[in-house]
Amino acid sequence: MRYLPLTDGDRQSMLASVGVETINDLFVDIPGSVLLDDLVDLPLAAGELQVGRLMEKMAAKNVAAGSVPFFVGGGAYRHHVPATVDHLIQRSEFLTAYTPYQPEISQGTLQTLFEFQSQVALLTGMEVANASMYDGSTGCAEAVLMAHRITKRPKAILSGTLHPQYRAVVENLSGFSRHEVVALPGGPGLAEDIASQIDNDTACIVVQSPGFYGDLVDLAPLAEAAHSAGALLIAVVTEIVSLGAIKSPGEMGADIVVAEGQSIGNGLGFGGPYVGLLATQQKYLRQMPGRLCGETVDADGQRCFTLTLSTREQHIRREKATSNICTNSGLCSLAFTIHMTLLGEAGLRHLAQLNHRNAVHLADLLGGISGVEVLTTDFFNEFTIRVPGKAVDVVEQLAEKGVLGGVPVSRLEPDRDDLTDLIVVASTETNTDEDRAAFVHALKEVLS
Repeated sequence: MRYLPLTDGDRQSMLASVGVETINDLFVDIPGSVLLDDLVDLPLAAGELQVGRLMEKMAAKNVAAGSVPFFVGGGAYRHHVPATVDHLIQRSEFLTAYTPYQPEISQGTLQTLFEFQSQVALLTGMEVANASMYDGSTGCAEAVLMAHRITKRPKAILSGTLHPQYRAVVENLSGFSRHEVVALPGGPGLAEDIASQIDNDTACIVVQSPGFYGDLVDLAPLAEAAHSAGALLIAVVTEIVSLGAIKSPGEMGADIVVAEGQSIGNGLGFGGPYVGLLATQQKYLRQMPGRLCGETVDADGQRCFTLTLSTREQHIRREKATSNICTNSGLCSLAFTIHMTLLGEAGLRHLAQLNHRNAVHLADLLGGISGVEVLTTDFFNEFTIRVPGKAVDVVEQLAEKGVLGGVPVSRLEPDRDDLTDLIVVASTETNTDEDRAAFVHALKEVLS
């Protein structure tokens, strides 16, 4: 066939070259529980009009985040994105731009990446940042691999404050790289002694602040404990707006900072695409994954930009690469940069204050409901509450009443029986007094 040129013999030869017998052998790492036994329940063929109607019908089953009072966080947050951001990123020169291999014709793309790196370095309190990662979770795993390269040690210790999905990504990649991962159990307000876990095999400790349950963590003593043992501190931030209100990880001694930048310039978008941030100290620059854009001068002495460091497999030999990340989230990082530029330092601080104020107000209101206990005391815009019964049932009943009331912890920690009555609640600048009143009213009805 014209469009399927391979014969059965060709396929067998290719399979033999990679050392497997069948195509299915290439997918053995995918759990059988997530594989379909049959085709998706959709017509095998339909016209454009029919397909459009079907997709609209399916989409109507969803509840859009902006259509009801929305208090869901857990690593992805609803913030206001100015119309200017979407308008600018959809300009053809940005929307169609690709990897800037030829600096002489890619100055605009290179400059926006340079500005992005500068903003990330300032936000995180670090000396250098790369030109973005896929998202926060993969950035976290890349940071752990980076720590192994720097220290030549085999073990990573993950704090219980780390988002469960970030932990899963780290464990997944570490399994393939044959590194050891020690994941400590988490919980709201849980005092954990990470320092006692550090030994001579420890490459890094990974701590998230604000943590998954909302708790703010003082990273300074953890950085001191890690450094005294020759290990690195990797700080994780899933809500980047928080850095407009709290001390940066770099100021507290972090060696590598990874973050999810979705909150700035990027909508929820059904979970992606997002933009991962990674920043570190100058001395670790050559072990940083991805790419780095730098500023220089051309032959005429004019300011210009170029790819200064490219340690990924597309640019250098695989055995010398620091990462196999094949691209960065370029358009998402541009949206981040535009929104951050519009905000400026004063705007970011004001936005952070609004978030914190709204969250504190909501925590006070929810804490006044009989049977509800607010478990997080020091937080930014996210906190954990305990409710009577199963949290997943409470959240479902709230949704039936038109309120998206948070993330049941059991959804992300299904094996922890001690966390089934917990809900992680987020409140951003988008929440109004009416939203909070609706949440309180609905929760009282559900618990009555």
